[in-house]
Amino acid sequence: MHIKQIIIQGFKSYKDQTIIEPFSPRHNVVVGRNGSGKSNFFAAIRFVLSDAYTNMGREERQALLHEGTGPATMSAYVEIIFDNSDNRFPTGKDEVVLRRTIGLKKDEYSLDKKSATKTDVMNLLESAGFSRSNPYYIVPQGRITALTNAKDPERLQLLKEVAGTRVYEQRRQESKKIIEETDSKRSKIEELLNYIEERLEELEEEKEELKNFQDMDRERRCLEYAIYHREQLDLKRQLNEVLSFFLLRFFKIVTVKV
Repeated sequence: MHIKQIIIQGFKSYKDQTIIEPFSPRHNVVVGRNGSGKSNFFAAIRFVLSDAYTNMGREERQALLHEGTGPATMSAYVEIIFDNSDNRFPTGKDEVVLRRTIGLKKDEYSLDKKSATKTDVMNLLESAGFSRSNPYYIVPQGRITALTNAKDPERLQLLKEVAGTRVYEQRRQESKKIIEETDSKRSKIEELLNYIEERLEELEEEKEELKNFQDMDRERRCLEYAIYHREQLDLKRQLNEVLSFFLLRFFKIVTVKV
């Protein structure tokens, strides 16, 4: 895989559409006098392939647009065409076209002339070896000097990054964080289980009390019914006695008169 062609328009010093080709699959050197656009050309590549220009605000995007005489540049794009004959990009195509377009209110990607999300593009770059955890596939100007002047701990970090071990340290930290979150959730779950068990015990006690209450209430109602039935029988008996008394008196009165 290698870059076949780069197209730049409206990006920094490249106002008009500029097509840079051909590129060698091995080594390429860009030379020119000061101010000819070498740094901006390098920045255009980083603009598409690295995470150096992520989460940009309006002013940051405006700073990347061409500023010069004539009408203001409202948008800019950089398009990189890759030779993918070795299928390093798992797209199944011999050529991959990646473009990024920015404006004052937009920042968009396209892949093979179709709109794509930033996540899709970054995942594709990761699959081809453009790993954000090992950003030394692009070495900006001044990085070599800074590395030669770096202290031993800084060089150790560099070796870890170049060797790709940093990604495992990051995963280790992520795993530790997940373990801590899991332990915290487990503690909360244990507290909840303890509360549920205590509540179940309380409910069992309340259930027993309710059962006793129902038994006693049933017995009370039986007693009340028995008392009511007895009182009803007594009242009926008394009523019969009173009725018999009045009938007897009535018959005596009638007999006397006759």
